[in-house]
Amino acid sequence: MADYSRLSRLPVPLLEWYRGNRRILPWREDPRPYRVWVSEIMLQQTRVEAVLPYYERFLRELPDIPALAAAPEEQLLKLWEGLGYYSRVRNLQKAARTVCEQYGGELPGDYEAVKALPGIGEYTAGAICSIAFGLPTPAVDGNVLRVVCRITGDETPVDSPALKRRCREELAPLYPEGAAGDFTQALMELGAMVCLPGGAPRCGECPAREFCAACASGDPERLPVKPPKKPRRIEQRRVWVVLSPAGVLLHRRPGRGLLAGLWELPGAPEGEGFPLGWETPAGAEPIGTARHIFSHVEWQMEGELWRLPEARELPEGWRWADAAALAGEVALPSAFQAFRGFLPKA
Repeated sequence: MADYSRLSRLPVPLLEWYRGNRRILPWREDPRPYRVWVSEIMLQQTRVEAVLPYYERFLRELPDIPALAAAPEEQLLKLWEGLGYYSRVRNLQKAARTVCEQYGGELPGDYEAVKALPGIGEYTAGAICSIAFGLPTPAVDGNVLRVVCRITGDETPVDSPALKRRCREELAPLYPEGAAGDFTQALMELGAMVCLPGGAPRCGECPAREFCAACASGDPERLPVKPPKKPRRIEQRRVWVVLSPAGVLLHRRPGRGLLAGLWELPGAPEGEGFPLGWETPAGAEPIGTARHIFSHVEWQMEGELWRLPEARELPEGWRWADAAALAGEVALPSAFQAFRGFLPKA
């Protein structure tokens, strides 16, 4: 039986631990609302170490909400190139435009108003409002769920909406006056650095070890209870790197679905021919295999290099991209990283 009363002992030791052990991160050193918002969107399903250079570059080029709202799509996608989940940055811009239209270009300090913006759910709204505005609004992500389940001994499956709701309800009254942002970030930091998701948690370093149900049980890794993983769909694909004097051939993906609207190297399911119906030229050569995992599908790709003596006419949705375009304009998804060595270079 879960014992949520254990959480009442958490704030004081957790904040003391956090202030002595926290990582120094740019959005913590300067927690203005726009900066916190951008960081939280970038950090969704992405490691802190990967986010840091993107975050700094993004804010240099788009320093405020009006600049983000006005940015051309190509610039926006280029700044996001390699981070994946491109719908995040498209929703970020949609929300920025709404903020400019409805709130004068500044994020509102109201949880419901923030949560109503495109791309912002309960977790992100809670993080922004607590860290940037000092409101007692819990931000319950996987790290926080794991911490709470282990401290309380809650065996509710971790994907249960009821569990998230209860965590928010139980944590909200515990927020210390004047330290809402630190408390939110301390919970996240504890889950990321000590109460680990993979491998043994570092219970000896945990400020909650004296009142943690999972630690007392001797088997802390048993919690949280995870649902069985669904098998990922595997797609065998052929990818073509087609070069001409005009650059490399690219295709724009459909506006909806996987990698929506992005430029890609032309590809097709294994067994299908080249998408434009072109015949394989003499001298075509294999350039190895690659694998890329999306959330629900895995691409297993075989690459083939074509060198054409001249650029051919292309239908709508296709283009030639030279080295300059690849460097400063076109955002090529990281799914094709293994084939970048064959692309034009400046």
